[in-house]
Order: sequence, then structure tokens, then C-alpha cells
Amino acid sequence: MRIRVLGCSGGIGDGRQTTSFLVDDDMLVDCGTGVTTLTHAELCRIDHVFVTHSHLDHITSLPLLLDSVAGEREHPLTLHGLPEVLQILEDHLFNWHIWPDFARIPTPEAPWLRYEALYEHEAVRLGQRVITAIPAHHTVPAVGYMLRGQDGSLLFSGDTASHEALWQEANRARDLRHLIVECSFQDALAEIAEASKHYCPRTLAADLRKLKSDPQVWITHLKPGGEADIMAELARHGVTATQALYNGQVFEL
Repeated sequence: MRIRVLGCSGGIGDGRQTTSFLVDDDMLVDCGTGVTTLTHAELCRIDHVFVTHSHLDHITSLPLLLDSVAGEREHPLTLHGLPEVLQILEDHLFNWHIWPDFARIPTPEAPWLRYEALYEHEAVRLGQRVITAIPAHHTVPAVGYMLRGQDGSLLFSGDTASHEALWQEANRARDLRHLIVECSFQDALAEIAEASKHYCPRTLAADLRKLKSDPQVWITHLKPGGEADIMAELARHGVTATQALYNGQVFEL
């Protein structure tokens, strides 16, 4: 399994792209602005999109992805997510008011988009790859994902505030090689982080002490302009063995 970071920022501007990971050449985890960096040929090869939640920075490229390649595909693109997340997208995005309902065109019997509900702790197997939804604690229904290949696993927290289940999942995975966890705001914005259900350095540092294994820890979803402060504050809290995720980074599992 090859995972390429297309976007990992909490915003845009100056080369920043919002969350999306390309898995091999046929799968996306989230569909933020990072997807716009793919070529048309690469977009045509996407068969599966696993969304963590319905917020715009994680799904913004999905409508344009479908619009750009649907007519060239021989089968529908499969969108995986919690039932509540898929319902939100069906009701508020693919509703003919914001964007066409690709689950019904060109016909309901042979659409360009297919919804596939998944549930927490459910493993989806695609060839030799296993993708498992894990709990998240956010302002809307949300999950993270555990991606397992032949040579280990990678855990992506998705957007989340502090919650025990994330660390239980991390500690349960004996083959965990990489942990990608969000930290969106500086400590000075802790009230905003709490209200919007995101980590800040103080809360993430406390939770990282619960980690019993030793994966490489990568920090994602840093808000524009606060990146250096967030990483420095993590270090001041004693979290030194972490690095900020970056566009173009590749993981091999």
C-alpha cells in the first residue's frame, strides 16, 4: 500500500491544500483541495473515496472530481462513509441545488456515484488492503481510519478532539508504524479548539502520553499561520518526537 499526502493543512493559500490522501492509484481518503493537484488521468483512476466527515475542507473536491471524469468511467465511483455523513452529502450537496445528484445520473439504474455506508470498527477489504473506520470526536458525525497493508498499519485520526477511543485503537494495533493526528489551533485558541472539537498542543500532548507503542507521529490539519507556533508549543509540552505532515509525503505499508 502506497499512501501519498495530497493535502494536510487546515486551510489554503501559499501552497497549502486541505486534507486528502491518495492510496495506491485508485483510492482517496478524504477529498479536500489536495485532489486538485492530480492529473486528469490520475482522477480517472479513482474508484473509491473514504470520507471522514462532511465538512467542506474534506469533501470540497468531490463534486468537481465526479464532474470531471464521470463520463469517462465504466462503473460508478464508490463513496464510503458513515450513514449520517452520506445522508448529509445527499441532502445538502448532491441535491440539484448545490450540485447534480450523481447517484441518479445518467440513470438511477446506472449512476456515476454509489454510496456505501460503513460503521465504526468495520473493516473494508480492497484486495490486500484493509481500511477500518475508527471513532472520532467532532462537531458532526465523523470517523478516522486505520489503513493496513502487508507491512504494517497507519492510523489517521481525522478531525477530532480528545477522546479515549483513538488511543485505544492505536494501542491495540501491534503493527502500527505511523500515527497521523490533527492539532489545529495554538494553545491561545484553546477555547475555539474546544468549541470546534479539535486538538490544541496542550490537549494533544496529554493524550500522546497514553500511547504505549512507538509509531512515528505526524501532525496534520494545522491552521494557516499557526503551524510554527503549534509545533513549538508541542515541544514545550514535552512532545519532541513528532513532525508536521507535508504535501507530497509518501508512506509505504
